[in-house]
Amino acid sequence: MKILKFGGTSVGSVDALKALIDVVKTNLDKQEQMVIVVSAMGGVTNQLITTAENAIKGIDFSEALADIEKRHFEVVKALIPVQQQNQVLTKLKLFFQELEDLMQGVTALQELSPKTRDAILSYGEQCSAFMISRILKTIHEGADYLNTTEIIKTDSTFGNARVDFEQSNFLIKNYFEHHKDSLIVATGFIASDDQNRVTTLGRGGSDYTSAIIGAALNVSQIEIWTDVNGMMTADPRRVKKAFSLEELSYTEAMELSFFGAKVIYPPTMIPAFLKKIPIVIKNTFDASFPGTFIKHDIKPSSTVIRGISSVDHISIINLQGSGMVGKAGFSGRLFSLLSREQVNVVLITQSSSEHSITFAVNPEDAKKAQALIQQEFELELQAGKLEPITIEHDLSILAIVGENMKKTPGIAGKLFHALGRNGVNVVAIAQGSSEYNISVIIYNSDLTKALNTVHDAFFAQLQKNLNVFIVGVGNISKELLSQINAHHAYLVENNLINIKIIGLTNTKKMLIEPAGIDLANWQQSLDESTEPADLNKFVSEMKSLNLPNCVFVDNTASPIPSTLYKDIFKSNISVVTCNKIANSGDYKQFADLRSTAQKYGVDFLYETNVGAGLPIITTLHDLIISGDKITKIEAILSGTISFIFNNFKGDVTFHDVVKQAQEKGYTEPDPRDDLGGIDFMRKILILARNSGLAMEAADVDLGAILPENCAKAPTVEAFYQELKVSNDYFEQLKKDAEKQGKVLRYIGKLENGKASISLQAVGMDHPFYALSGSDNIIAFTTERYCETQMVVKGPGAGAAVTAAGVFADLVKVGANQ
Repeated sequence: MKILKFGGTSVGSVDALKALIDVVKTNLDKQEQMVIVVSAMGGVTNQLITTAENAIKGIDFSEALADIEKRHFEVVKALIPVQQQNQVLTKLKLFFQELEDLMQGVTALQELSPKTRDAILSYGEQCSAFMISRILKTIHEGADYLNTTEIIKTDSTFGNARVDFEQSNFLIKNYFEHHKDSLIVATGFIASDDQNRVTTLGRGGSDYTSAIIGAALNVSQIEIWTDVNGMMTADPRRVKKAFSLEELSYTEAMELSFFGAKVIYPPTMIPAFLKKIPIVIKNTFDASFPGTFIKHDIKPSSTVIRGISSVDHISIINLQGSGMVGKAGFSGRLFSLLSREQVNVVLITQSSSEHSITFAVNPEDAKKAQALIQQEFELELQAGKLEPITIEHDLSILAIVGENMKKTPGIAGKLFHALGRNGVNVVAIAQGSSEYNISVIIYNSDLTKALNTVHDAFFAQLQKNLNVFIVGVGNISKELLSQINAHHAYLVENNLINIKIIGLTNTKKMLIEPAGIDLANWQQSLDESTEPADLNKFVSEMKSLNLPNCVFVDNTASPIPSTLYKDIFKSNISVVTCNKIANSGDYKQFADLRSTAQKYGVDFLYETNVGAGLPIITTLHDLIISGDKITKIEAILSGTISFIFNNFKGDVTFHDVVKQAQEKGYTEPDPRDDLGGIDFMRKILILARNSGLAMEAADVDLGAILPENCAKAPTVEAFYQELKVSNDYFEQLKKDAEKQGKVLRYIGKLENGKASISLQAVGMDHPFYALSGSDNIIAFTTERYCETQMVVKGPGAGAAVTAAGVFADLVKVGANQ
């Protein structure tokens, strides 16, 4: 024998009841013996509560009762043959007349006692169970209705009665001994005291009814039929990547249920646990799905935690004061008071000094609890031994649960790292001695982000979402978006990183899609956007979305985005940029941005500031953190200048080489922007700062390439004329180098705390001698690399390689989450 319990959503409509019938038919075909326990139709219990509370105020309840009655009658007319409907409708009509009499009594007395409230609520289950028993009678002649007030006995604590198991077990066994061949449809949630007055078993009591009957009859299995595919790793409404769990231990299921997983009611598991009866959570609307098994002998889990649970809205009450320190019995006095007055405490945490206690309650109980404490501890408050009681609202609880957490180091560290990196402030922490649960109280506004962040952190087999906002959609961003689109599947499969482009903006328009922008036609989507570009609004919307693992990408050459970096860091959003302005401006700004990023636990990555796609800053960083000491750095960090001097040989003139570089797109519209060395100087400055030097731009000794007449020509055309005029100057430089067997190179150098850039002639023994094309090159001389330098060489310019560098930085951010 087994128990099948169907919740409110599973009996809430004609379609839902058709699915229930199919489930029952399947079991009948297998000749399974079963007991069916049902809840009230979905929403009816809440309707009855609201109607009863309105009745106290004298508000007419007839329309509300008529609506509930209509729902039941519509089901009967849809699922029971016409010739059998009259008997069912008559019985239901009697139920509703009794219910109406109770409501009239509430209106007359202007009072709703817990006893009367239980009596009113019982009609939801009675109507539902009777109706379903008659529906099932159409497919099985032995179907019959059972009001569980006849077989489950409790004390007289109305609203949350305690079961008398000895008497209930006797009555249950006796009843079913006399109904062996019947298909019993029983009411959930309700019972009766020793005076046969209706009591209820508390929230989720229908689950409890199933377990009570199941344990008494030693059934093989208890099935809880609901509207989800078993218990999931997190709330699927908030965490899209949540997945169903195959199995849980009783302890894990209870922990998850106590902290917000509404699939099963915690006390349900106690009778089943004692008898080691498996509980299965199944989906009425997807009966083929195997569901989640809660049982004694589960397989070892491959993950440290089983799931993440949450309570959406709670309030916390803070008590502190010297009168609590070393005061024996203070906590007992406090929590006995709250228990006696039916204030449910969800979570408790106390400082080791005993100077403060913080506990969480349901928001509707907060004021009541505060008043009770003020009354109970009036003398301590007046004497100043207790400080005024404070309440904080708009909070939530997030809890990670799993038996594998026990004695596993690093769990708390991983939890708090994930929350801290995403800017989720933890208000309070609690962990039981069992180590099966770590609970944190956070602000309700952060709950969705926190759940997704923690889910990504603990379920490593799932890809992490990286939510990206890009400023500037020129050549570099076009290449970047193309590369992300082309490598998306590879990243998901091999790096478990799913890069989602959420926002794009240029100087004219902006586009923000919280679900992600389709990279196959992003240009069209941006062009069709009606939202005008507004960088401050773009950043504001990025922050207000409050997405986990968020990255701001600056692919512009504008000074404006960098002014927003610090504020972005403070919102726990990482920054990836190829824009050199922030890092080559005032040193205080550079240092401030780095320290702010570090303070808020986010990444500030700018590899492309120095060598486009070359790993220069990464290499320098790795050398320093490994304990090596940098003695000298030499570099050619301009692809344009590299191309010009690599090709300035033989009979070719300097004028022609510069012209060729411009035609190939290597130079700026005015080649002097490259040949002036300012961009090169910024790169050397950034390199110096990342080496630990507090250097300003003015500290870099910038040697000139161009004679004064070329540098000061009024136009680009005039500049080229002056290059011809100065041909002898450049030819002499080339000849002097060739006489020595050397070549000209424009080289930056960091040595002895000084930075310089100058035109030099280098011989064959120098690593820069054989440079070709537009390659960049950098040579590190360190204590470890003193006899042979460490050399990094490769393409140092172009949208494709720069985009690849930005892409690599994005992947690093994803790996750090």
